[in-house]
Amino acid sequence: MQRLANFIGGAFVPPASGSYLEDVGPATGEVIAEIPDSDARDVDAAVAAARAAFPVWSRTPTEQRSRLLLRLADLIEQNLEELVQMESRDNGKSVSLARRLDIPRAVLNFRFFATAILHQASEAHVTDATALNYTLRQPLGVAGLISPWNLPLYLLSWKIAPAIASGNTCVAKPSELTPLTANRLAELSLEAGIPAGVINIVHGLGGKAGAALTKHPNVPLISFTGGTVTGASVAANAAPLFKKLSLELGGKNPNLIFADADLDDAVATSLRSSFWNQGEICLCGSRIFVERSAYDAFLERFIAATKQLRIGDPSEETTDIGALVSEAHMQKVLGYIELAKEEGGTVATGGNRVDRPGFFVEPTIITGLGCDRRVLQEEIFGPVVTVTPFDSEDEAIAFANSTRYGLSATVWTRDLQRAHRVAAALDSGTIWINTWLLRDLRVPFGGMKESGVGREGGMHSLEFFTEAKNVCVKL
Repeated sequence: MQRLANFIGGAFVPPASGSYLEDVGPATGEVIAEIPDSDARDVDAAVAAARAAFPVWSRTPTEQRSRLLLRLADLIEQNLEELVQMESRDNGKSVSLARRLDIPRAVLNFRFFATAILHQASEAHVTDATALNYTLRQPLGVAGLISPWNLPLYLLSWKIAPAIASGNTCVAKPSELTPLTANRLAELSLEAGIPAGVINIVHGLGGKAGAALTKHPNVPLISFTGGTVTGASVAANAAPLFKKLSLELGGKNPNLIFADADLDDAVATSLRSSFWNQGEICLCGSRIFVERSAYDAFLERFIAATKQLRIGDPSEETTDIGALVSEAHMQKVLGYIELAKEEGGTVATGGNRVDRPGFFVEPTIITGLGCDRRVLQEEIFGPVVTVTPFDSEDEAIAFANSTRYGLSATVWTRDLQRAHRVAAALDSGTIWINTWLLRDLRVPFGGMKESGVGREGGMHSLEFFTEAKNVCVKL
């Protein structure tokens, strides 16, 4: 069995406590690795290494930093199949999804930011004949990066790439549930020639290692992706030290289907937006609202398509639905299905744990619930969706905006004017029209309401990981 170490100052070192946590494979329920149970001592060591590396790295020419990140992207791509198998085993997702989405996006993240830094621009303002004012954007120092378990390498790379491309060094804490690809990324960073201390990875629990990172006085910025409750704790820890914060938190995303929509496309895409990665994607459309005149036709076809999804071993190429990440999370999801029944909902299909080793739950469709019910208000983060009819555009918007979340939304209609009108009225940070999860790294990404604060993506990420400084030169 593999025993991981923390990656600090370019070396793999055991935790100061000497204690380890079990990494359980979701598809089997068996322990597949041990990871460091790190604490504040390990975080202190990682921050010290990152601070020591910062002066040289921040002054490294942009072109040289770009070449190193591109080399790391190439190595991820060359080791794609190994990383696909690793992530499937560690996370429970199908190898086909990891191959299609997770690992290619990690490659793209490093390539995008490696080249974006070559095209940064600044502003200059001539104050009559008196002075010239211009803006410098400079790295802040050590970036604290905390990533979740659902898209382990994809989201970790989305934080590390812009942080170090901008000239910062970093201390990253991946989820203790899915540590394997982060460990492999550390190995590949050495092979790529990334200098020691630029990337540091500390494994462990959020309440210990994560909290120590968010409270550390020498970490001026934190980028966190995870649940809203934990995000509130991160903000509380960071606020007294006035840290720069980016929080990408929970979602309860609406999927609005109007009667004039292309029903074939809406059904096929809604199947993906509901059940990809077992519903464990913050952008999944877990609340489906369908115009009443199209409701029966959509529901019939959607249920039929859901029943065709293949549940099974994530390592099998034909598997559509893999395992949930842990037994605790599986029990949470099953608990919400029972709650839906108690609240008066009907399970149209699914709703059961699959009778096999591991943490598998059938893709589940629930009908008959109003927007005030907990199942439509709280983030389940599993293969569970509700389908509800609406009677008017105004009602659809009200239904969509009825939760405290505002991460993303999808609108299906052939009416272009309606599409723009509804998009403007939705309280969501990202709105897709007649598509889902079509991403462009150049545009800002983030949530509204309790789905988070701050924007990442493209130059917005590079701006987050730098600080603007005004320089005024008297003429």
